[in-house]
Amino acid sequence: MQKIAELMRAKAVELLQSSKAERVLAWRAGEFFYDNAPAAFNDVDACQEIVYNEFCPANLAKYLIEATKQQKKTVVFLKPCDTYGVNQLLKDHRIKREYFYAVGTPCSGMLDVKKIKELGAKAITQITCEDNKVIVETPYGTKEFAKEEVLLDKCMMCKGNEYKIADEELGEKLEPIQFVGDRFAAVKAIEAMSAEERFAFWQEELSKCIRCNACRDICPACSCEQCIFDNQEAPVGGKAAADDVEEQLFHLIRAYHVAGRCVGCGECARVCPQGVKLGLLNLKFIKDINQFYGAYQAGEDATTPSPLVSYKENDPEAEEAVQRRG
Repeated sequence: MQKIAELMRAKAVELLQSSKAERVLAWRAGEFFYDNAPAAFNDVDACQEIVYNEFCPANLAKYLIEATKQQKKTVVFLKPCDTYGVNQLLKDHRIKREYFYAVGTPCSGMLDVKKIKELGAKAITQITCEDNKVIVETPYGTKEFAKEEVLLDKCMMCKGNEYKIADEELGEKLEPIQFVGDRFAAVKAIEAMSAEERFAFWQEELSKCIRCNACRDICPACSCEQCIFDNQEAPVGGKAAADDVEEQLFHLIRAYHVAGRCVGCGECARVCPQGVKLGLLNLKFIKDINQFYGAYQAGEDATTPSPLVSYKENDPEAEEAVQRRG
């Protein structure tokens, strides 16, 4: 990844100097080497701070909304999975194509430091990747893991290395670890529960929520100018849940609002400080939409309408409704 980081810095400098862009969206080093964060770089010197490694999971798509508001041409480095979010924002008319320059950035999967620690690595000083092996250095010795053991959950269901939108591609594509299995397996397991068991499962999950809004703020499909949850006069407004009903309403309403538009980037679950299994809610909607309307991938392109906002006179639901009215 070090070579890719060098290419990114050089490309950022080139585009700024050519006046093709006024700023750059990429990643900057965090407090710890495994805690890199999204950042905007406004000049050539600042671009030397750009970093890129297996700890740059953040989807930068949402930050393009501000670029459109400011009407500033912005260079944005996009991993293959991030490009789906950009297309969805274009489709939702939340960003404008003329205000960003997309650079496809190779990725073979991001690592989850929480998983690495849970597997026994303490006081981590360095982490390196060699092919599909992850080497972890600690004061207590070296530990080695297979990459698939410590990938972020969202990377375990990687959609591949193709960019769905890019003005140019940086270097050669990397090969991610291919997902094997049924991505809806966890959803089906919950569907197999009794109604009482499902209610108890979600009650326990949603009760963890502290209403920090991290899931809402990072989601490319959750981009309303005004959000009902910011309205203090609304029954669902406020920062903290006052009772069990509010615990359920926040995430259920949010899931309904992004149904058919969720690109499956997994950012909501990744940023949740409480570890709420938010991805399961979204996967349930994706599974049902695929079942009722046919296979559909939000963000695959910037033009195909979502099944839930499309209408045809011969839709089966419409015919059934006419027959019922009789």
